[in-house]
Amino acid sequence: MNADETAVASILKDYQTALNGSDTQAVLKLYAPGGVFMPQHSPSSVGTAALRQAYDAVFAAITLTVEFEIAEIRQIAPDWVLARTNSAGRTKNHATGAEGPEANQELFCSRRSVGPERSHATVFVQQTRREVDRRRHIK
Repeated sequence: MNADETAVASILKDYQTALNGSDTQAVLKLYAPGGVFMPQHSPSSVGTAALRQAYDAVFAAITLTVEFEIAEIRQIAPDWVLARTNSAGRTKNHATGAEGPEANQELFCSRRSVGPERSHATVFVQQTRREVDRRRHIK
């Protein structure tokens, strides 16, 4: 990996830690000011205020215990790096107390700006329960 790709790998590790800690402020530090969060079944959140609101809502609703597996990190232009990941773990629903498996495929688009690299856009594609179960049996 080159330096930009290594920087994005570090961001992904920090993102995993922030998600597992339900830490909105730590998540926001990883996004560019105009960053975009695109979770499935929800509208996109664009910009710091919208990102804060979206992650506060996520963390109010669930607790995540997930691990990211980097499938690919590739620099596609001098200022852009794409990272494709798979995450798996568990969620706890705060409203019901129910716990269950969680798995997503993610695409992170990071653009180098003045200062450290930060994520410009994060897209999530949730896996079906069958895919979650299959991944668990493979490991």
